[in-house]
Amino acid sequence: MARTPGIALASLALLLAGCAQAPSRPPPPSSTGNASWRAVIPEGTTRYQLAMGEVSSGAAPDHRVNPVYPPELLARCPPPVEIRALLIVNAAGKVDDVRMEDAAAADADRQRFAAAVKTAAMQWSFLPLKVERWAADAQGESHVVDSEPRPFSLAYDFRFECHAGAAHVTTADAPSAAGHGSK
Repeated sequence: MARTPGIALASLALLLAGCAQAPSRPPPPSSTGNASWRAVIPEGTTRYQLAMGEVSSGAAPDHRVNPVYPPELLARCPPPVEIRALLIVNAAGKVDDVRMEDAAAADADRQRFAAAVKTAAMQWSFLPLKVERWAADAQGESHVVDSEPRPFSLAYDFRFECHAGAAHVTTADAPSAAGHGSK
């Protein structure tokens, strides 16, 4: 069955019309932004001491919210700022408190960044830290004897950057920190 040239030209015209689009412009710079974070283990961090037959699991981020770059600082575009925060997490995996060294004594700009960190971090949640005790039965098969959720704390460095009046966003996953904790 032969096609007529009119049908072929009409098909080609429809195909080309579907490819046509208005010229695109780059989106305007964002007036809001987020920050990046990374888990850190400060010197002197206390860890749970596990007994023979105990295994820990969990303590991994389940839900995270990026801090919002303070919009009133974007026009000035200050140099990068890092805020270290200690997230205090309860046995259910919810953040109960966010502690930052010298936040109250910091200048007004740094206090704005610290407030953004606290607002975001209070919305984070983690898989609960569980410590399981295993034992072997008379046949030598291992099984969980008991499991206890425990509170823990994790430290994070939050970094805020601004380029040409727009907040720079680089979000990297923090490594799992199971076993880090406070007693």
